[in-house]
Amino acid sequence: MRTRRRFLLAGARLAAGALLAGCAVPEREGRAPDRRRGGAELAVRPPTGAPEPGAEPVTPGDRPLGLVAERDPVLHVPPGLVPGRAAPLLVSLHGAGGSAAAGLALLQPLADEHGLLVVAPASRGATWDAVRDGYGPDADLIGRALETVFAMVPVDPERIAVAGFSDGASYALGLGLANGELFGRIVAFSPGFVPPGGRTGRPEVFVSHGDADDVLPVDRTSRRIVPSLEDDGYDVTYREFAGGHTVPPEIARAAVDWLGWKTGG
Repeated sequence: MRTRRRFLLAGARLAAGALLAGCAVPEREGRAPDRRRGGAELAVRPPTGAPEPGAEPVTPGDRPLGLVAERDPVLHVPPGLVPGRAAPLLVSLHGAGGSAAAGLALLQPLADEHGLLVVAPASRGATWDAVRDGYGPDADLIGRALETVFAMVPVDPERIAVAGFSDGASYALGLGLANGELFGRIVAFSPGFVPPGGRTGRPEVFVSHGDADDVLPVDRTSRRIVPSLEDDGYDVTYREFAGGHTVPPEIARAAVDWLGWKTGG
């Protein structure tokens, strides 16, 4: 069933604490031109079956995954995980010119409240591969990062999502829609377009955008993306707010609440 829930938030939302990730690289708007397809599908999946009882807990905090010498993906483990209990996982993608730290900052405090694992990769170039040319090294590294995380800590296969801001939001949409049997939910904060690629599954989608965004104007981006996704049969929750190219704290919280993944849930 296709639904759209629109909420207009009154007043400017550029207060301290709102996140604005780097956007030094010009970004694309609306529907993307046709370009090389394929390469977006991720074969990795979390192990099936119940986790081993009495497993040692993973120490809370941030840890590089040791996959690449530069711009290594980082895993954030929230406090309070129950040993042996499969946890929800969020893949968080930075904006253009950003880093793994920017991806973590996007939702990490809220992830701690909700008991969510967060893995934050970093693009190989100034922005994500499919934003410019097509899926390649960035998608490959995300697959390797997930494989590593799945081997380190039990992950609930029914509670895996991908999120991102700006270019990261565009990439989250493209990667998430192509891997809807892996990512049950997609969060896109101020996306520019949906990179082309195959689609599998039927993930639910959360999109937010500022009505005064002068980097990726909403008329040419989310106000086109959301109806297009709905026309394709996706369940989309849309939050448009008064403000610019940013993620206000209340929007970040609304997105995490929308996931519905509470600690112990």
